[in-house]
Amino acid sequence: MLADISGVDAIYIVTGYTDMRKSIDGLCALVQEQFPANENLNALYLFCGRKCDRIKALLKEPDGMVLIYKKLTVQGRYRWPRDRSEVRNLSWREFDWLMSGIDIDQPKAIKATSGQR
Repeated sequence: MLADISGVDAIYIVTGYTDMRKSIDGLCALVQEQFPANENLNALYLFCGRKCDRIKALLKEPDGMVLIYKKLTVQGRYRWPRDRSEVRNLSWREFDWLMSGIDIDQPKAIKATSGQR
């Protein structure tokens, strides 16, 4: 199904500032450069620019790539890792928070149970 992220095997954050003027071909080149071992993986790659108010995502599907673009329409910014030392695996809940512009480091948030994605 077109742009169904529920079946991805992995979510990767491309750290640092990405030029958000890049087209799907430019972002695919970045993915191939930074993640050469993930050639056959069904994955989602996330990119963020300097303003931190918009995200582009590349969804790798078996038959091609889908470009997804989200711009926050409310005042706020995405909290985005700028170097590899800040990267960590995200739970689906944290991914949802990130996409909503909410800080994923919420000390009062309920911890996910082992059965939750």
